[in-house]
Amino acid sequence: MSVIAADMLAGTAADRLDAGAYPRLSTDFLNRFSEALMLIEMVGMDETILADLKAWQSVGYREHFATSALRCAASALAAYDDLNPNRARAFDEACHAMTRLVRTVTALLAETPPPAELPVIIEVAGEALRRQIARATQFINANGTIDIGVFDDTALQAQIDALLAR
Repeated sequence: MSVIAADMLAGTAADRLDAGAYPRLSTDFLNRFSEALMLIEMVGMDETILADLKAWQSVGYREHFATSALRCAASALAAYDDLNPNRARAFDEACHAMTRLVRTVTALLAETPPPAELPVIIEVAGEALRRQIARATQFINANGTIDIGVFDDTALQAQIDALLAR
């Protein structure tokens, strides 16, 4: 099922402006994964960035907004609480898969000596993470009204396993 997230925005423009009347999920949460992607891609150019990648921490959607000073934090939490439990669970599983990917590629990049396939590892991991961030973005932009269950975690796990087999 292919859905364009912009087509799934619910409510009127006025509703979307009034977060209290219509709580919305927020893509701000995904900035953490975008940061990890940037670090992964930069390690190939500057290995000192590996320390920053090792220090990267994943947090859940709820934890991110519970400590956020963003104006949309309360709305983002209310929208998350209103999600269909199966969709919320599938979204959380997708986020855990992204975290596993970041941790796996970090471990590979930290090997001494660095793997000869370092550029390939960075390219494969970067592309896989980019695709998963895009799926999560689509889910959030649709305010959880699409089924992220079509998310192919087995394909992502196969890519992670392939990286570990090197």
